[in-house]
Amino acid sequence: MRLLIMGPQGVGKGTQAALLAEHFNIPTISTGDIFRYNIKNKTELGLEAMSYTELVPDSLTNKIVKDRLAKEDCKNGWILDGYPRNAAQVTALDEMLADLDTPLDHVVALEAARDVLLERMKKRAAEQGRADDTPEAIAKRLETYEKETAPLLDIYEARGLLVVVNGVGDIDEISGRIISHLE
Repeated sequence: MRLLIMGPQGVGKGTQAALLAEHFNIPTISTGDIFRYNIKNKTELGLEAMSYTELVPDSLTNKIVKDRLAKEDCKNGWILDGYPRNAAQVTALDEMLADLDTPLDHVVALEAARDVLLERMKKRAAEQGRADDTPEAIAKRLETYEKETAPLLDIYEARGLLVVVNGVGDIDEISGRIISHLE
């Protein structure tokens, strides 16, 4: 099973990706985790990422994702969390998957109302001490998602790959909804 999990910040993508990975016995691939791993281990890609003071360009993000998808533990499937984030990355992912001869099976889009997302991120900031979860930063990330990432769902819907799931409720209940759509 090869999945993308998408949705705005605070909708529970990371939580659901971990549960789905366990259910399907496949790895979750988070672009943020990939960058942190490569930087920590001072790999060639990590050293290149460290040379940027702002956002890492798509070209490097694409290289890091392709490198990760080619690893042995991804042969039977994977869940990609945090990628693609824009139309250029969709094109790059299409090319990667063609090169690896591994078609995408589904795109899971989690949805929740904006007030629910804001409350979840406010709670997460308090519990985890996340300095990047200020009201201003949260609003900016949600706006960026709506502008750049949400339109990608139309692409995947046109391809017949999109599964939209209500991301509100008990964590296990949400997982059950996702799994019932995928199996």
